[in-house]
Amino acid sequence: MLESVNYHYTLGIDFGTSGARAVVIDATGAVQAETKKSLTFDAITQVSDWERTLFSLIEQIPARIRQQINAIAIDGTSSTVLLCDATGTPVTTPLMYNDARGVAVQAQLKAIAPPQHTVLSATSSLAKLLWLSQQPGFNDAQYFLHQADWLAFLLHGKLGISDYHNALKLGYDVEHFCYPAWLTQLAIAHLLPEVVVPGTPIAEVTASIAKRFGLRRDCYVCAGTTDSIAAFLASGAVSPGEAVTSLGSTLVLKLLSQTRIENSLYGIYSHRLGDLWLTGGASNTGGAVLQQFFSNAELEQFSRQINPQQVSPLDYYPLLQSGDRFPVNDPNLQPRLEPRPDNRVEFLHGLLESIARIEYQGYQLLQQLGATPLTRIYTAGGGAANATWTAIRQRYFDVPLVMSQHTEAAYGTALLALRSINHNRNS
Repeated sequence: MLESVNYHYTLGIDFGTSGARAVVIDATGAVQAETKKSLTFDAITQVSDWERTLFSLIEQIPARIRQQINAIAIDGTSSTVLLCDATGTPVTTPLMYNDARGVAVQAQLKAIAPPQHTVLSATSSLAKLLWLSQQPGFNDAQYFLHQADWLAFLLHGKLGISDYHNALKLGYDVEHFCYPAWLTQLAIAHLLPEVVVPGTPIAEVTASIAKRFGLRRDCYVCAGTTDSIAAFLASGAVSPGEAVTSLGSTLVLKLLSQTRIENSLYGIYSHRLGDLWLTGGASNTGGAVLQQFFSNAELEQFSRQINPQQVSPLDYYPLLQSGDRFPVNDPNLQPRLEPRPDNRVEFLHGLLESIARIEYQGYQLLQQLGATPLTRIYTAGGGAANATWTAIRQRYFDVPLVMSQHTEAAYGTALLALRSINHNRNS
């Protein structure tokens, strides 16, 4: 239990698929400061850039606000992982959330894990760990960490600690709060992190971090979460049947359900959220595909020229490269971007329509598998601001589509820290 002190501000830091952001909130949830930094593809795969970005985000916060921060939590992209030595120094380049080289160990995974388990995916954390265990240099590893785990370590200095949101795709049993026997019996089990409830205060910031950034010495770093769950927490969705679609670089669906849904055939999994389940999946389609063909200015200009009530005849499956995770879980699925009309407005219309169709198929699949009926969809991510896209998506649904109350995942992570600190203070 934390000492009873006067808590002022909490800091949430989000490492997403295209950039990193920080949000500071007060005890009422009001935003006190925001900072952000874009990340190139090369930067999001380099831990040195992660570290620079993390420290830059904190440095950009005004000093008077930094001095009042009492708790910090960090979210990262789900299943972005790396191996570290005993000092926390990475011994491998990180494997990113959508890295599908785990397809090479699928036969091994199927022989280990129960049928339909979340880890039975080419991009799961466990698939990546098994693949890494067969590579040179593996014997130098002491810890297997997720992106959020390693970033938090830079602030509190404790290795080998994760949260059960990040650890779900590693095989952690979120119903019984333990690693299952089939996982702990493996030769790689010694690398598995200790798993705690998201938001759990882990340790105070180190003395060097407190001094460098002018933070309180009693500022706690809390266990984090994933970027998509952070976006859900920020949205305002709280009731079963409410969902959040994150229209960022990728397309992520999260539906708050009374029923837990797990089906690896479709890339569907459920995170625990209190006594409810956050069920859904993540597709590799999304804004990154749009940005391959259009600048931000073009997206805005061309979107205004589209009639959203007119259905595009173009049927695409927009991907940057082969492979998707949900609602089609196939590492070999080929992008479908033809025929491509000469008119670029028509091409954009076809892309927006096709991504909306994939979103609809995802929610339909969740319903068919027994999730709580959909009642409302909040929208987060950069695509949430595109009114034309929203109108196209609304054609597919008979429930309201609304803007998330807060669109930054970092806000949700700050909220996670605030709620946890308040709970620990009052318990």
